[in-house]
Amino acid sequence: MSLSRRLLIRAPIALLGMPAFAADAGAAPAVIGRFCDELLTVMQQAKQLSFEQRYERLAPTVSRVFDLPFMSRIAVGPVWAQIPADQQQRLTSAFSRYTISMYANRFDDFGGEHFEVEPQPAANPNGVLVKSALIKANGEKVSLNYLLRQDGGGGWKVIDIYLSGTISELAARRSEFAAVLQRSGAEGLVQLLEQRTAALRAG
Repeated sequence: MSLSRRLLIRAPIALLGMPAFAADAGAAPAVIGRFCDELLTVMQQAKQLSFEQRYERLAPTVSRVFDLPFMSRIAVGPVWAQIPADQQQRLTSAFSRYTISMYANRFDDFGGEHFEVEPQPAANPNGVLVKSALIKANGEKVSLNYLLRQDGGGGWKVIDIYLSGTISELAARRSEFAAVLQRSGAEGLVQLLEQRTAALRAG
């Protein structure tokens, strides 16, 4: 499995209006468990699948499990409210394609790995945290913890991922996106996301 080595920062993201630990939070680990099962299936078949095929397999899963519109807004930050609605939609679409492409790129091989998901979620100021790990064939663990919140229908959706257990992907993106937005505006960020998606597709 190939993991991208982007610049990451260890900074929490302040999310407004997030609920306290929910009584039915026990359902959250099952969401991650099913997601990991689907990732593993794609990994096991990866050698027979092109990037486009992995993307098509993972797109419905990532879109169902992740709250991509919410993540897009948080990654952009407060300036989101100043962006016209049509550009907001373009940003959300570009961010979603980029996120799915990263999974299609990362999970492109299988060497006997398996996933472990802790059955009890942990309380978090922004929702609940479900801890998981990718266990390599040699026993090495790669921590992949997921922050989830409930959507309007009561289901649980991922709103952030913590690589190595503590490193927020969304915080890293927000830091990077802020510089792009300041320099090139919303359209510049759309172009950057599209360029990175194309690079992932190209291998």
